[in-house]
Amino acid sequence: MVFIFQPTHCIYHITLFRRTMMDHLDSKILDINSEFFGVTVDELMDNAGAALADVVRDMYKGKRILIVCGNGNNGGDGLAAAYHLSGENITVALLSSPEWISSEAAKVRLGMLLMPKQFFDLDVDDYDVVVDCVLGTGIRGEVRDDVADYILKVNTFVGAVVSADIPTGFGTLNAIVPDVTVTFHDMKEGMNENNCGTIIVADIGIPSEASFFVGPGDMLRFPIPEDWSHKGQNGRLLIVGGGPYIGAPALAAMAAQRIGVDLVRIATPKRSFVQISSMSPTFITFELSGDVVNEDDVPMLIDMSANVDAVLIGPGIGTDDRTVAAIKKFARGCKVPMIVDADAIAPLTSYKFKIPVIFTPNAKELDRMLEISGEEFGEDLMKKFKNAVMVAKGESDVITDGRRVRMNDSGCAAMTVGGTGDALAGIVAGLVSKGVDIFNAGCLGAYICGLAGEFAFMDYSYGMTAKDLIDYIPDVLIEHLD
Repeated sequence: MVFIFQPTHCIYHITLFRRTMMDHLDSKILDINSEFFGVTVDELMDNAGAALADVVRDMYKGKRILIVCGNGNNGGDGLAAAYHLSGENITVALLSSPEWISSEAAKVRLGMLLMPKQFFDLDVDDYDVVVDCVLGTGIRGEVRDDVADYILKVNTFVGAVVSADIPTGFGTLNAIVPDVTVTFHDMKEGMNENNCGTIIVADIGIPSEASFFVGPGDMLRFPIPEDWSHKGQNGRLLIVGGGPYIGAPALAAMAAQRIGVDLVRIATPKRSFVQISSMSPTFITFELSGDVVNEDDVPMLIDMSANVDAVLIGPGIGTDDRTVAAIKKFARGCKVPMIVDADAIAPLTSYKFKIPVIFTPNAKELDRMLEISGEEFGEDLMKKFKNAVMVAKGESDVITDGRRVRMNDSGCAAMTVGGTGDALAGIVAGLVSKGVDIFNAGCLGAYICGLAGEFAFMDYSYGMTAKDLIDYIPDVLIEHLD
């Protein structure tokens, strides 16, 4: 056999595979958030099975139906569908041994059925319809040999093929091409009529809150360091701030360190350099030329930014005219993602960014942005920026890029204390430096910051400080990360 390498074809499948992995993560996040908002994985699987069964019954009533199930939740959806199709002419087959079923919800559904057959013991030509429930969005790499053999048999099958959620192998070079795909909750990226046949989107009861509000499922986006990684590979962050105010850049740096950033550098004016340097032996602090950030500092800051993964600018920086000019000049030369906070927000409200940027305004700062831009908060405002995300702090935080909007309700009333905004900016900037995309960094950062505030409140009540909140960030990670 001769394999002809076609670069554009390969790039398409690599891109589709990456999207499939993102869909898998999104699905797991939705499952966890759904449970948090009161709808269990068992209920979702049962609803998915019922929706799949309805389509199969309506389209193929009276036909000989073979439902083929894998080891995970996609197989569980097929087992649930089989239960709902009782009374129809169905046969349930597993691709491998029942002992290999990994999903607890799927095991429950397996127990509700007579012992299924083994797929490779059957002749698919004895059936009119194959219902493909082998692999969902959780595929990693190319398919196993037994799955490849299954795909070959199904793709050469002369009858109808229906896939559950996505076709087995979707996003790889070896995938089932069904006549119908019953996809759950929403279309997955890359799905079209050529690779999925007729696409039917089924509502399986995922609560709207599960995707609208940030929840515990979103913690799956936290970038766990690899065992083999070394210093600098888990985030390098530059913070530009201080001068008029000393505590703000220090709090932001502490929060970034607590979120797991390897290296945090602080560039601050002479006026605040000694004080900030003395606040922690882990700070890497650089002294700027004057008592406030000014244009003379910009070449040094641009050079420093070239050696980090993200820049947070604004904490404690002040509103001196020299500083405003420096902020604008630095923004023109920075090539890495920027998180813009506090007094750096107003000077950059009308700037057209070519790099990813996150604004983290409080209510007063947001009002100022709206006044400068002449827009209302929402899509029109975000159109003024390119690759921008807004994390608008409030009783409920609003995170938006103009297309997507999510809300965060974690937090407590005591977080009105000064410095919690600096902590949020440090957390968000830390996540960006660790490789989280700006929209999800905004969502996850707001959620973690709010939970840390809740933890601090339980110990300190209304006497909590921003430093207390920062000290509880590791407790949030311990509770929510495996």
